[in-house]
Amino acid sequence: MGEVRDYRDAVPFPESIEAVTIGRVHSEFTERFGTPRQPRARGERQEGRFSGKGRVQLIPQRVQPEALRDLDGFDYIWLISWFHLNGPRLKPLVSPPRGGPKRGVFSTRAPHRPNPIGLSCVRLLKIEGRTLFVDDLDLIDGTPILDIKPYIPDYDALPNAARGWLVDVPVRMKRKDD
Repeated sequence: MGEVRDYRDAVPFPESIEAVTIGRVHSEFTERFGTPRQPRARGERQEGRFSGKGRVQLIPQRVQPEALRDLDGFDYIWLISWFHLNGPRLKPLVSPPRGGPKRGVFSTRAPHRPNPIGLSCVRLLKIEGRTLFVDDLDLIDGTPILDIKPYIPDYDALPNAARGWLVDVPVRMKRKDD
């Protein structure tokens, strides 16, 4: 098998990181207020508050068509995005949208973070060329996309995981089609 190598010091620790956008979101949402937060979890589609459909247009110079091969076999994907309208915020405590006391920013999914990185689980409807048509979208029109990953139920769904401070917050009803 060979000698085990220690790569921890192979390159210096980065003090900052540069990322490139690979695509852009097209959605019905044009402002932060009124844009859903985790719509599948909160049942907002069921309440008729928004359509949830949108698309991700990938940048041809950055995404080769082969990069999308086999993605159409997944029902859901993760969109890693950049909250470009927020900018970094260094407040350690935030007020959750469900109310209650302020919480540590890292114990919430607040968009105002030291690095405004977003994580959205969306339903993949279809792929046409470099366009991903999605549902359950919770991102503002024009949001930059940094990466796309498949949602894998075997690893991404951990039903017995602790809910932290959310244990005291009622879980919303699931949609009828779930």
